Amino acid sequence: MAPEITIVLADDHAVVRAGLRMLLDAEEGMRVVAEAGDVPGAVQRTGAHRPSVLVLDLNMPGAATSSLAALPELAARSPGTRVVILTMQEDPQFAREALRSGAVGYVLKEAADTELVEAVRVAAAGGTYLNPRLGAQLAAAPAAADGPPDDLSPRELEVLRLIALGHTNAEIGAQLFLSTRTVESHRAHIQQKLRLSTRAELVRYALDRGLLTD
Repeated sequence: MAPEITIVLADDHAVVRAGLRMLLDAEEGMRVVAEAGDVPGAVQRTGAHRPSVLVLDLNMPGAATSSLAALPELAARSPGTRVVILTMQEDPQFAREALRSGAVGYVLKEAADTELVEAVRVAAAGGTYLNPRLGAQLAAAPAAADGPPDDLSPRELEVLRLIALGHTNAEIGAQLFLSTRTVESHRAHIQQKLRLSTRAELVRYALDRGLLTD
């Protein structure tokens, strides 16, 4: 028999976790051993259980940027654990960043019911899984498009887009489940990296680089 695939499931929405747990536990040879609702919890439970696979929501409370920032610590605590990112973020740029950061899977939440089980199996077997549509977009993307622009993290890119769309810091925090203080910190980092000081300059930057187009 193949060894059991143990899983830690990390998502900040309890209802989502419950549904995903039912999906994964129903599969023969898979068992969810722990859940987490934020990044520190994901790190702690991964270190404690050393699962085969960590299913990690890309954007959760407790991370300075995206959950990807925790991957080095996760790898140090549980070197054998493979990370599958679960997200609503369809931009192939985020998928590229996730794989560069050490994740081996990238699954869209809208397709979790059909793709997550396969992604977990592929990851546990030592392979890499990428949502097929995003894989095609990555293959077609020019090399110059590699990575977020000007070293912005995926989370900073999200904040920049929302700033450019006219949202206040409080509104951005509500959408991304962040405190207003954290949004202000992201905004300061963005302005520092881009050497821009006003909202008008940030809007122009986002428009010039096509960050507001679908």
